[in-house]
Amino acid sequence: MIKFVGSFETVKSLPKTQFMEYAFIGRSNVGKSSLINAVVGMPIARTSNTPGRTQSLNLFNLDDRVMIVDLPGYGYAKVSKVDAMRWLQRLEEYLLTRRQLKRLFVLIDSRIGPKDADLDLMDFCDVNAIPYQIVYTKKDKRVREEKQREILHTEHGAMVPEILQTSAEKKTGLEPIREIIGIK
Repeated sequence: MIKFVGSFETVKSLPKTQFMEYAFIGRSNVGKSSLINAVVGMPIARTSNTPGRTQSLNLFNLDDRVMIVDLPGYGYAKVSKVDAMRWLQRLEEYLLTRRQLKRLFVLIDSRIGPKDADLDLMDFCDVNAIPYQIVYTKKDKRVREEKQREILHTEHGAMVPEILQTSAEKKTGLEPIREIIGIK
């Protein structure tokens, strides 16, 4: 059973739990909320056609044993520089202080490939030994004709070697994420 725990504006306001956390993050419009919904098999995360709608730290409790965290997107939302900096500081605080964070799923739109903001996040995680896994989204969509950067786990010390390929729309590539989180 999955239940919404709440939306939190600060890391300090997050509930203190013993549950392992699996967090999802990516640039705005990467399909993060859609992927979370596909992985859990029900619409728990709010989806929108407007990029940058997730602005809080949203927690979902899975069977009183695991927390799924929907983190705000980055890189596109039309917000002030002050708000963007506040979001970045909150993200860094979450990643650096949340001891129960088991894995960060870094979502990248497969049609576009990694952008500088994605690589900056990966570098931050590498430097701070925050375990993360790359998840390509929208594998069912047509790929643009631009050169994509290849991501090599040998260049990223905190990265899980396996890169996952998913489509929330077609419900493909979800099983590995479900296994990691422990969803049957």
